[in-house]
Amino acid sequence: MIWLILLAAYLIGSIPTALLVGKFFFNVDIRDHGSKNPGATNTLRVMGKKAAVIVLLVDVAKGMFAASLPLLFDVPINPLYAGMIAVIGHCFPIFAGFRGGKAIATTAGALLVFDIGMFIAVYLTFFSVILITKYVFMGSISVGFAMLLYSLFVQESLEPRLFIAFILLLFFLHRSNIRSFMMGTEPKINDRNAKKDRVPPKGSFKS
Repeated sequence: MIWLILLAAYLIGSIPTALLVGKFFFNVDIRDHGSKNPGATNTLRVMGKKAAVIVLLVDVAKGMFAASLPLLFDVPINPLYAGMIAVIGHCFPIFAGFRGGKAIATTAGALLVFDIGMFIAVYLTFFSVILITKYVFMGSISVGFAMLLYSLFVQESLEPRLFIAFILLLFFLHRSNIRSFMMGTEPKINDRNAKKDRVPPKGSFKS
């Protein structure tokens, strides 16, 4: 039963929300536009606010649902572990050629179920780093460090190696952003040039 729960968590995480919204409402593959990342931030950049809200809410819900599986089926798995398996699915989705997003929204969903205190601490850090630096990727990487620090000083029952591995994953997922930052080409959150990446909606879907 444990392996079925973990498999289900991975498959839930693998639902390619941004890809589906792009295909159905804009007739585009979001992985060919903007930063080429199928996540909420690039959805905002390429497809606008309404599409970004849909992607964000569904991606958060994926993490929440996956983390809830051990509780729903009374299986002895830490909800965070099931949620993090969904995060792996989100980043490497079997339904989208293993080309997925960068973990942040689905991680938020997992933390909402696992520990609301950790969620608040981690995402206050996330938004604070973005506010200070104006770079989303820096805020995203800070999520892993905030989770590690919280686990060391507050939620001491968790294994720190899990969060160290997650930090390494975040660096891997954001390697192109880090490269662009070092070259001076990484756009800031308030970069007006990002509007050039906007694509028109198909049919009546307006943003």
